[in-house]
Amino acid sequence: MSDQPSSPPSAQKPALRSPGSSQSRFQVDPVADAPKTPPGSRSSAGEESKSRVRSVNFLNPSDAGVNGDTVRSEASLHSSSHFSDTHSSTYYLRTFGHNTIDAVPNIDFYRQTAAPLGEKLLRPSLSELHDELDKESFEEGFPYGEELTAAEIITDKDVSDSKSGSVKFGWVTGVLIRCMLNIWGVMLFIRMSWIVGQAGIALSCAIVLTAIVVTSITGLSTSAIATNGFVRGGGAYYLISRSLGPEFGGSIGLIFAFASHCCLCVCQSIDALMTDEINDIRIVGTLTVILLLGISLAGMEWEAKAQIVLLVILVAAICNYFIGSFIPLKSKEPQGFFGYNAAIMMENMGPDFRDDETFFSVFAIFFPAATGILAGANISGDLADPQSAIPKGTLLAILITGMVYIAVAISNGSCIVRDATGDDNDTIVGSLENCTDAACTLGYDFSICKEGGCKYGLQNDFQVMSLVSGFGPLITAGIFSATLSSALASLVSAPKVFQALCKDKLYPGMHVFAKGYGKNKEPLRAYVLTFIIGLAFILIAELNIIAPIISNFFLASYALINFSVFHASLANSPGWRPSFKYYNKWVSLAGAVLCCVVMFVINWWAALFTNVIVLALYIYVSYKKPDVNWGSSTQALMYNQALTHSLHLTGVEDHIKNFRPQCLVMSGYPNSRPALLYLVHAFTKDVGLMVCGHVRMGYRRPNYKDMMNEQVRYQRWLLKTRIKAFYTPVFADDLRQGAQYLLQTTGLGRLKPNTLVFGFKNNWRDGEMKDVETYINTIHDAFDLQFGVVLLRLKEGLDISHIQDEFQTSQEKAPGMKDLLVSINIKDFDSDSSKPSSKSTSCQSSPANQKDDFRHDTKKPPMQLSPADEKLLTASQQFQKKQSKGTIDVWWLFDDGGLTLLIPYLLTNKNKWRDCKIRVFIGGKINRIDHDRRAMAALLSKFRIDFSDITVLGDINIKPKKHNKKMFEEMIEPYRLKEDDMEQEAAEKLKAEEPWRITDNELELYRAKLNRQIRLNELLKEHSSTANLIVITMPLARKGTVSSALYMTWLDTLSKDLPPILLVRGNHQSVLTFYS
Repeated sequence: MSDQPSSPPSAQKPALRSPGSSQSRFQVDPVADAPKTPPGSRSSAGEESKSRVRSVNFLNPSDAGVNGDTVRSEASLHSSSHFSDTHSSTYYLRTFGHNTIDAVPNIDFYRQTAAPLGEKLLRPSLSELHDELDKESFEEGFPYGEELTAAEIITDKDVSDSKSGSVKFGWVTGVLIRCMLNIWGVMLFIRMSWIVGQAGIALSCAIVLTAIVVTSITGLSTSAIATNGFVRGGGAYYLISRSLGPEFGGSIGLIFAFASHCCLCVCQSIDALMTDEINDIRIVGTLTVILLLGISLAGMEWEAKAQIVLLVILVAAICNYFIGSFIPLKSKEPQGFFGYNAAIMMENMGPDFRDDETFFSVFAIFFPAATGILAGANISGDLADPQSAIPKGTLLAILITGMVYIAVAISNGSCIVRDATGDDNDTIVGSLENCTDAACTLGYDFSICKEGGCKYGLQNDFQVMSLVSGFGPLITAGIFSATLSSALASLVSAPKVFQALCKDKLYPGMHVFAKGYGKNKEPLRAYVLTFIIGLAFILIAELNIIAPIISNFFLASYALINFSVFHASLANSPGWRPSFKYYNKWVSLAGAVLCCVVMFVINWWAALFTNVIVLALYIYVSYKKPDVNWGSSTQALMYNQALTHSLHLTGVEDHIKNFRPQCLVMSGYPNSRPALLYLVHAFTKDVGLMVCGHVRMGYRRPNYKDMMNEQVRYQRWLLKTRIKAFYTPVFADDLRQGAQYLLQTTGLGRLKPNTLVFGFKNNWRDGEMKDVETYINTIHDAFDLQFGVVLLRLKEGLDISHIQDEFQTSQEKAPGMKDLLVSINIKDFDSDSSKPSSKSTSCQSSPANQKDDFRHDTKKPPMQLSPADEKLLTASQQFQKKQSKGTIDVWWLFDDGGLTLLIPYLLTNKNKWRDCKIRVFIGGKINRIDHDRRAMAALLSKFRIDFSDITVLGDINIKPKKHNKKMFEEMIEPYRLKEDDMEQEAAEKLKAEEPWRITDNELELYRAKLNRQIRLNELLKEHSSTANLIVITMPLARKGTVSSALYMTWLDTLSKDLPPILLVRGNHQSVLTFYS
């Protein structure tokens, strides 16, 4: 008989299961070692593996509920041995020679989702490796903000669908050629000679070099960003938005797309400018843009082929010019072309500005020629390897085109004079000794040109390069090629950028342009939009005004790309690891500043207009707060600043003037006690810290991962409802233990609570008295830790979680839903009972978990509520709305350091409480009422706290009414020890077992104090029954002397049957001062 069983018993086959699935993603079956195979026997690899390794079954992701991501064993464990069971879908893995489901490093684990380079795989979660086998595993989802937005999921789906057969370009055809064609525009053939005539060779080279410096720095910054991770489609928009966040990205993306749209019509207009007729502009431009639209709609392959053809024509035209410059002809000399000549070069070396032109105005005319450096990056989604292609193609294009521009400038200035008449008869006959210009030394007298009217030469003829070239029509073809290539690049890149922007849904109504068609997901709708915008501007035919705005739009994009690199480097995030190392944050910052300077140099009013547009779009996107998380450098820098400031605060001593209530609110689930939450938020918003503490009790085996999920979910709810607070849950055996955890550990440095806030226990007499003991001891613990304590009591109650339990269903919400909100509203009970929600996981009921999309369903009858619950819901909403005119009555009976007075003051500073006036009530003697009132008024004046009235209560110590006293006696009767009616030993034993019981001794000892609470309640009903809020000094009970039941009856008696009342007791450290 074999020592090993043939099959393990079922009880030995535990499985790790994912929530919400019938089967586990990794089904782990222990497999026993088989007997050794005799020598010479044959066994399949599958049979061998069955005897040596555990079987790990990778299930279909659609069954396992893993958000559509694929898990496959052979990709998951690339270095493991794999043996496939031909009779099932089970894979067998062997890693490092022993059985395990632990995965070795694999690139596919680090993908976000389906991508062109591979599929997203899921490694075994920590729970699947660590949790007990009879415990449900936890689906971790996407940690550290990797959860994808809907737009990214759509993008990835598009990418996945189009992986097979899609056209991808290398760095030459995808980046280098496009950038060269965009930079070599009509400026090279038409305006470069004029720039040399105005600025001279030296300053022309300086202008070109300045432009090269700006574009090179931007190219380096673009390369750094592009190599810091996988780059999707979207070009400049994608680079900026993923670096600086959606606010900057959304604003720049829109104006960059618009500039590219308009650049199309500007390029077409330049073609037509060779005719001087507006209608010619319209006709030629319209026909050309229709032709380009046809090429674009034909697909990226045809567009790429067209670009290559245009590049060949353009290069031929440039070569044609240089060849012609070495072949001077006698017939061209009257028009100013003499071939290379030192005299001409020296004469043209310096500037000769005319017609009010300056260096900056000439620079402004040239610089738009250099704005094509992002032509390759703008089609990043169509590049085979954008991380490699963008740096190589962009920087090499800048280098080649820059060298050509400088060569053309030097060539123009060395062989062509500034002015020429074009008349063959303007030759000089005789001695040339008195010549003062280069033309004279060459036998021509062009002095008449000083009076104006000459049509030839660098200053006067825009077609000089056609004159110099070996074959003039080829230069004309080059001009058309340059403009068509720029227009075609704009027609392709603008829709690509716009499509990426629309996919992210930063602006309403634009998602219709996000749809892609064909294997390359071409943005056909965006193509048509670009065509319409370009055609509209062509038909207007007035482009001189919009041209500087377009240039400024491009420059704003370049400035932000440079700033992105500086910002990311400054944030020092571990995620900023570009493989392109030839950048410097200070150089990038200088590049950003240079771009801004150039904007104002080109056109100051266009620069201002650009900045206003960018600012307006930035404010809009910031206000909308799109639900995206791209790991931007803004987040990284914010973290750095928060950490730095928090550390700095620890070295600063507290000062009374800077005191602010920092509240730990024992709210449970944040929206289960909305009245408590909104009231505390009213006086801590923009003033102090607010932490919603939640003690989760009653768990035999706490599910920490579930608590972490809920922490993220409820924190998101707080952000959605614009409540500036943190949510911190803890597991504990009871409220006191949980509160101790929170009181001791919540906060960071100086950013930690100093005031404990929780609701009054209205139903304390209905439950077990050990809960009252825990409740009162929690107050004692807060005082021991030098916390102030604030209790809020509403006569209707605070906790609405039992209503939420009725409102929600027992169906559990799947974890990891990004748009899961936790909300409940008094107006939302016309809802469908089938709304998804998460079930309660605490002794405190969890509020309903609902989607906003399903919050209103008027087709269903409203949920029936009892009158008491209706009142409770109404009361729970009272602090969310603006308070009507009324009063906040402050009963400052004992000096606790001023917290009792500070909270009402902070409330009245808020808009919702601005119409409420502060009335102050203090204790005093009947014969000193006026004196006490004046003393308090003087004190409040020094504190600079406005008040409407001060009332001195001289009758506090009068005995309370008999029926009220009788009611108090009846209240405490069940909780008395009555030690006089039993033996001493029995009394001591009962007191030890039930320490909350009230002894006759303490009743007698504190008779005056309990009478005061009864009397104060009578005075509160008399003076403050109509107040919007009552704030009163909370009575203290000496720990170890006053039983919890007696203290609870004091608090209950003092605050019952009143408007909303806050019982406040500071820690007796001053929080107010009248010193400056």
